[in-house]
Amino acid sequence: MKNSTLKKIDELIERYPALEIRRDDLINAVEMICESFRNGHKLLTCGNGGSAADSMHIVGELMKGFLLKRSIKDFDSDFYEKLKKNYPQDVEYFTENLQCALPAISLVGETALTTAFANDQAADLIFAQQVLGLGREGDILLAITTSGNSINVLHAVKAAKLKNILTIALTGRTGGKIKSLADILICVPADSAYTIQEFHLPIYHMICIAVENEFFTE
Repeated sequence: MKNSTLKKIDELIERYPALEIRRDDLINAVEMICESFRNGHKLLTCGNGGSAADSMHIVGELMKGFLLKRSIKDFDSDFYEKLKKNYPQDVEYFTENLQCALPAISLVGETALTTAFANDQAADLIFAQQVLGLGREGDILLAITTSGNSINVLHAVKAAKLKNILTIALTGRTGGKIKSLADILICVPADSAYTIQEFHLPIYHMICIAVENEFFTE
C-alpha cells in the first residue's frame, strides 16, 4: 500500500489513542479490502440496528466520492472514451457529476427480500441468503455486531466462509462468538453498544478514506 494510505491509520490512532492495540488489525483490514477491489471484487456489509445503519453508511462512502472527487476522466478512461463516442451531448454533464465507485453492497436494505425470506423461511438467515446469492470468491464480508453474538450476522459469516469469502468483523471488547469465525477481528476497547459504536464510526470512516486514497490519488 501507499505510505499515504498507511498514514490514514496513523491519523486515526492519533485521534483515538485507545485504538493503538488494534493497529495491526486495522492495517490488515485495509490491505485486504484494497486487494479485493484491486482484483475486481466487491465488499458486502451487514449488521443490525445502529450497525445496520453503519453498514449502509459504509456503502455510501465507497460507491461515490468521499473526500476525493474520483473523476471518471482521470480514473476510468475506458468509460470516458466510450462516453465521448456514444453520447457526446452528455460528456460535460456526466464528467462533472459521475464519480468512480468502489463496489459495495449493504445486505440490510433489501426490504422486500429480507421480509419475505424472514416470513417464509428463517429470519436469522436473511444475511446468509444474500451472501449465498451475491457473494463470490474474492469478495469480502464486513460484519458489524457490537456484541459479537448477533445470530444473523454469525450465519452470514459462516455462509461467507463456505464460499471462500474473507470476513472482517467489527465488534466490542470481548469479540463474542464472531471472534472464532472472522478472518480479521477488530475488537474496540468498549463494552456497551453505544460506546462500541462510537469507535466503529471513525474506524470505518478511516477504512473508506484509506481505500479511497489507495485508488484515487497519484
